[in-house]
Amino acid sequence: MSTSTTLFTKLQLHSETILVNIQNCPKYQQVQALPTLQRYSIWVGLFLASQFLVFGTLYLVFGSVVVIGFLASIFAGLATGIGALPVLWFKKISNDLFNTLLGGAAGVMLAATTFSLLVPGLEYGNVMWAGKGIYIVSAGMIVGAFFLHFADKQLPHIHFDTLSDKQLNSLKKIWLFIIAITIHNFPEGMAVGVSFGSGEIQNGLALTVAIALQNMPEGLAVALPLVGLGYNKWRAVGIATLTGLVEPVGGLLGITMVTAFQPLLPIAMGFAAGAMLFVISEEIIPETHSNGRSRHATFALMGGFVVMMILDNLFA
Repeated sequence: MSTSTTLFTKLQLHSETILVNIQNCPKYQQVQALPTLQRYSIWVGLFLASQFLVFGTLYLVFGSVVVIGFLASIFAGLATGIGALPVLWFKKISNDLFNTLLGGAAGVMLAATTFSLLVPGLEYGNVMWAGKGIYIVSAGMIVGAFFLHFADKQLPHIHFDTLSDKQLNSLKKIWLFIIAITIHNFPEGMAVGVSFGSGEIQNGLALTVAIALQNMPEGLAVALPLVGLGYNKWRAVGIATLTGLVEPVGGLLGITMVTAFQPLLPIAMGFAAGAMLFVISEEIIPETHSNGRSRHATFALMGGFVVMMILDNLFA
């Protein structure tokens, strides 16, 4: 048994154990035994109370910008669920359409990386270390790329372009693919947080839109094979949504880190940019050309880049 398969099995057993422990908890069983309306009211109330506590604490400790940045990273993460919604009506889409969506997402991410991370990162770097901004940001990019490389090697998953119709019948391989999406969503959330941490709300909003647009086809890529295996359509959408909810974790880390330690901002922007470029080059672009040359994806990438460049200019 390979190391990846062994680790995946351990993760799966651990998550199942946690779920069983929760279901066996007397308090949980007591709530579940209540009438439907009362049960949902309790869960919604607990959720809202937890959100009030989290956002209230963030506001008191870090201020309103951190709260806005965290909300933005949540919105970007939830976009995976929005992108998965077409599975409620379709079980399959054409390769050309899917490659076009991914190509557009790659173009959006490239423009966002350039105009919302690298350009402001260089500006802040030169302000803090006169004439050395380019070296600081470049170092951050290299570290970000190696971070994703390390995660790619250590955590069990498979890539976009290793999936085939035959492999889609393997539940384990699909879940390894879902883990890959989840891994790569973390630095995207961190990029959103870092961009807000600079205090430039416009850059943060532009990057949030870019990440959200990029997450939509990824959500569809997660949900489609699950529905093909017989998963309930809403459950497939829910799983796709959960893969994006790692982004608020990265977002919160990024924005609090650079808010508390401003000199880290240029390095963090370079780190986020390097990680995003790694994802684009390693995963998204190869997938759009996995079945041969894809002119649709190429033009979609250029279109996505132009659209994001225009949006970034509008937010400026």
